[in-house]
Parts: sequence; C-alpha cells; structure tokens
Amino acid sequence: MSRRHAPHIRPDLVRLRLAHLGPRTGLAVATFIASMVLGLLYYFAADDARAQTAATPPPPVTVSAPLQRDIVEWDEFTGQFAAVDYVEIRARVSGYLTEIHFTDGDIVKQGDLLFVIDPRPFEIARDSAQAQIAQAQARLDLANAQLQRTTELRRSDFAPQSTLDERRAEMRGASAALDTAHAALRSAELDLEFTRITAPVTGRISQHQVSIGNLVDGGATGATTLLTTIVSLDPIHFLFDMSESDYLAYQRAVARGALSSTRGSLPAEVHLTDEKTWTRKGSLDFVDNSVDRSAGTIRARAVFANPDFFITPGQFGRLRLPGSERYKAILIPDSAVVTDQSRKIVMTVKDDGTVEPRVVRPGPMVDGLRVIREGLGPTDRIIINGLVRARAGAKVTPQPGRIEPDAS
Repeated sequence: MSRRHAPHIRPDLVRLRLAHLGPRTGLAVATFIASMVLGLLYYFAADDARAQTAATPPPPVTVSAPLQRDIVEWDEFTGQFAAVDYVEIRARVSGYLTEIHFTDGDIVKQGDLLFVIDPRPFEIARDSAQAQIAQAQARLDLANAQLQRTTELRRSDFAPQSTLDERRAEMRGASAALDTAHAALRSAELDLEFTRITAPVTGRISQHQVSIGNLVDGGATGATTLLTTIVSLDPIHFLFDMSESDYLAYQRAVARGALSSTRGSLPAEVHLTDEKTWTRKGSLDFVDNSVDRSAGTIRARAVFANPDFFITPGQFGRLRLPGSERYKAILIPDSAVVTDQSRKIVMTVKDDGTVEPRVVRPGPMVDGLRVIREGLGPTDRIIINGLVRARAGAKVTPQPGRIEPDAS
C-alpha cells in the first residue's frame, strides 16, 4: 500500500467534534488522534521504502571462467655475466719491452702475437748453450775413444783393471755433461720463445699496462709485471645465487622425476636489463658443493652462447629456470586475487547470483596472469571486474567477460 491510498483526515471536522468535549477529554482525544496519524504516516513511508528497495536490482559485476593453458612454471633470478676464461698476461722473462702488436680493446685470437721483449740477450744464451753442447760432445768422443783403447789393452793384459774403470767413469761423466748441455739449450730456447708473448685464448683484450721501452720483470717466482688481461666472450657464464628453499625444491623435483638434473641438462633463459623477451637460450652447467651458511644461498652457473660478442663480462641480467614440467594450468588476473590477512581469496559467483569466496593457493605470473594451483576449477565463474561491489553471501548481477593473456 502506497501513500496515495492513505485515508484523508479533515482537520475542520476534528476541531468541530473536539469543541463539544471537555478540556481534559478533548486533550486526550487529540493526543490519541495525533499518535494515530503519525503511526499511519510512518507505516506508509516504510512501505514505500520497502517497495523501492525491492525494485533495485543487485549490483553488476563482470565474471569469467578461468583461462586454461599449457604452461611451464619458471623461477627467476638476478645475476651477473662472467667470462669463461680470464687471463692475466704477464712476462715470463725479464727484459725491455720492444714491441706491442695490438690495439687496446681489440678481439684477439689464440696464438696472436701481443708483446715482444728484447730477444738479443736470450739469443746469446742460446748460442752459448749450443757451444756447450759441442764441447760436451767432444769430451764424450774422447772418452769413448780412450775407453775403447783401454778395453783392448786390458784384453791383452797390458792395462790394469783400475785404468779401465777410470775410462768407463770418464765416458759416463762426458755423457752426462752432454745431457746437461742439451737441457741448457732447451732452457735457453724456451726463454727466447718467452720473449714473444702470444694470446693464450680468444677474447677481448684490455689496455696495455706497460709501454714500449720499459723494463718488465718475469720469471717463475717473485713479482712479475702485469702487461694486460684477456677475457673470453663466447661462450659466456652467468653467475647467480638461489635460496636454500629454491635449491631444495629443485632437488625434490629431480628426485621424483619431475625435472632433469640441475647439473648440466636443465635449460635456462636470460635477458639483459633493457630486454623484455627471453631470446637467449642456454643451460645450467654448475651448482656449488655447499650452501653459504651466512646468506643461506648456493651459487649456481649457467652457460650461454655469445657469438656476436654483444654480452660483456660484468653485465647484470635476469635468468629463469623451469620450475615444473609442462602442464595445463588455471590462470586468472592478478587483480582478481584478494588478500585476507594471510590468505588469498578469489570471489566466485554461483548460479543463483550469490557471491562465494574461495581460498586459493596462487603460483607465479605467466603471460601477465596469476597461476592458481589450488582452490579453483575450470568451470568456476570468478569476478574479474567490480570487486568493490561484491560482498560474500550477497547477490550480484553477473555480466560475461573474458580473460586475456598479456600480448607482450
């Protein structure tokens, strides 16, 4: 019943009838009539409010079924590129630097000539060693001839046995002297070879630390002069640290056969700080043998091809490793996940339009969407827009929507 159906009360008739009553009786009757009028007005106003409330529909929200896709979960790590080979070029003999055969920052190949130390003193040492060989050979020839003559005389009993023993000792001494002279020649030739310093690996060379005309110190012991450094570029390593929990999760996955071994065969992908796509492919080739007790992490290493030498050792990058085998996952927008203290909740809509919260266990982000590992089914209708208008147990007006992955 609305306000237009309320009974009409004429105030003039009420005043006329009250005039025939006494003062007290009239006051009581007037009070009763006023109360009745106010009660009727309140009733009809509340009835109008109920009618308006019943006519207002539930608030609209956008709903969609979760997106299902075959995915591989990835774990991401930040790390730094490092050269596979890092070589300090030092002098192995002492002398004056006479030649430099590279430009600072060049790409050099293994075996390329880099420095030349004045070879003349070492050429003299080599020639002296050759002369010592000739002397030792002459002494050996004389010792052999004397031994032969003494042996023949001993057969005829014209020479004592002691003389024969002396000749044999002289022959062995001369032979040893010849071997010593040959060793000295090899040492002199090696020192002469060390005056020409070549690149031990292929890579990019740094700037020269010593200019032509300076005396450099070399040798197997003591302080030697650093001439320059070379870093290899192809392939290149990527070093990173993973937490103990991540490492344990990989070990468990390998143990149950869900992943291949973390050493040598696990695929890896990396991109530089200004790149968005994972175009550089490699593999995990090393995991350290102990966990750092102070940090609770373990050092790991991946190797990547770098044929264009674009990546430089020392650069930072982002690496990802597969955390699972390929499987069909449930994906929803991350904005559809609500945090309730320590729980993650997704609002779903039942067939009758009632909002029903679901506790879920979220996973990583894939293509801009959140993986839901537990709590949702492929046919559930989740609220993807209008969460502020949804209340648990309340009615909503579901409108169809669609979940799209991030095109980038």
